[in-house]
Amino acid sequence: MVSRHDLKRSFFSYTTSSSELEEENRLLKETVSQLREELERFRSPSLMVAEIVDVLKDNAIILLPNGNKFLVQISNNVKDLISGETVLVEQRNLTIVDRVAASKHFNVERFVIMEKPNVKWSEIGGLDSQVREIKEVIELPLKNPELFKKVGIQPPKGILLQGAPGTGKTLLAKAVAASTHSTFVEIVGSELVQKFIGEGAKLVKEIFTLARKKSPSIVFIDELDAIAAKRVDVGTSGEREVQRTFMQFLAEIDGFKPLANVKIIGCTNRMDILDPAVIRPGRLDRIIEVPIPNDKGLKEIFKIHTKNMTLERKVKVDALLKKMKGFSGAEVKAMCTEAGYFAIRSNRTKITHHDCLCAIDKIKKEEAEGDEFIRMFG
Repeated sequence: MVSRHDLKRSFFSYTTSSSELEEENRLLKETVSQLREELERFRSPSLMVAEIVDVLKDNAIILLPNGNKFLVQISNNVKDLISGETVLVEQRNLTIVDRVAASKHFNVERFVIMEKPNVKWSEIGGLDSQVREIKEVIELPLKNPELFKKVGIQPPKGILLQGAPGTGKTLLAKAVAASTHSTFVEIVGSELVQKFIGEGAKLVKEIFTLARKKSPSIVFIDELDAIAAKRVDVGTSGEREVQRTFMQFLAEIDGFKPLANVKIIGCTNRMDILDPAVIRPGRLDRIIEVPIPNDKGLKEIFKIHTKNMTLERKVKVDALLKKMKGFSGAEVKAMCTEAGYFAIRSNRTKITHHDCLCAIDKIKKEEAEGDEFIRMFG
């Protein structure tokens, strides 16, 4: 005969197993539902990203990434579109189905290096006259703009640094950015040349928009000759695209939107091929040559790069400077680094005169091999 206690235990066991089955069934239904939604997402066609060129009542003109323009319809749930907005369109009929929320980050940030440099004027040697001129043209207008208002003149919009590689052009630009507490926006001119029509010009426009937003700022364009070479009447489609980018660059310098606390520093080692339009008065008309350091400058640069190094007393600095005659600032720095490596390989912490001589020979050999390669294949 079954006792009352056994019945209660059986009933409790049945109830517990029933609730567990119901919970498991609920979880399985949720999993199936999620899998169906995921499957629907995989089956649905992907959408294309386009830019609104113009809005015409129920229709709009859009620009696709490949440069083609289309007149398309606008979905009923998309309202109040304006030119310049980014939207999502169907691939088949290009109907606008949704707008893309504006990003707080500029696309141009993928192409530029933004930083707050900490290079001091004391870290630059042998360029006293260049430092003085940059301070007058870039630093003074940013630090004391009221002075120019009182005098009644407009300060130059930018400067052009020209000289051989490794002479300190980028270092000068970073030093003036640090002294004025400016945002340093660095970009290589060749990166402004884009694949599709109009993309390079748009990138230039976004660079200056970003620079104004982050002002005071300094826009440093290395290899300016990549976009500012002399224009030709007949050329390939690629050359015409470079010219469009160049024209946008000139428009940003002379444009309706004032540059205000934005200064431009161009950099090139091919002054001979630059278009005269970029260096005419009112643009980058202050041309500053950054030469190979002379004997005095070489000594200053050597002193700067060896101030934290442990040199033996037997190191003959004057003899080393004679062997380094014709070195650029970058090559002097490379020599100091190589001399340190020679000491490390010998398990020493002090750098000898012989280490420095070996480092100089290595730098000269690499330079000679580079010149030979350029002569053969350049």
